[in-house]
Amino acid sequence: GRWHLPGPHLLLSNKGGAQVAAESVISRAEWGAVPPKSRAELDGPARKAVVHHTALAKCSGLSGCRDLLRSIQRFHMDERGFDDIGYNFLVGCDGSVFQGRGWGVVGAHAKGHNHDSVGIAFMGNYNEDAPSSEAVSAVRRLLQSGLSQGFLQPASLCWDTETWAAQSVRGDKLYAVLSERYFFPHAEMV
Repeated sequence: GRWHLPGPHLLLSNKGGAQVAAESVISRAEWGAVPPKSRAELDGPARKAVVHHTALAKCSGLSGCRDLLRSIQRFHMDERGFDDIGYNFLVGCDGSVFQGRGWGVVGAHAKGHNHDSVGIAFMGNYNEDAPSSEAVSAVRRLLQSGLSQGFLQPASLCWDTETWAAQSVRGDKLYAVLSERYFFPHAEMV
């Protein structure tokens, strides 16, 4: 099939009583995003989280990522014809989390599946290098926060293998890290 779920399938779960504080997210205003051309709301919580990498340079913190975020947004809007930056969130290699479209908004990151997913991009190229533990932890906290706030259903992590096969943007080292059991310590295994 087109969608690959890492096996065994890792499901986000709010079982286990773990309380997750809302992840500190650097706002669009802070990184200097331009307003979107339009904005469509999801019809309820996202059912899956689609993880990407940007396949571009790594960056850390607001000062180190600001120009790259603006460049990605310009490329998505001007070259790809998107209404905004395609991802819902982006994560720097130091674990900084940046708001893209944000929670509850239809993204432009997984053709045919944007209507029921949240797209999160690790900023960097993770075909050769593994993402930092700080970035992995930040994504785990972000997803758990989305679950606890009702923006995300208990959902599987997904990779759009058809897109990645065509564009070489899956990030083999990223995929390897996220496929390991420890990514979600309170995960239900099915």
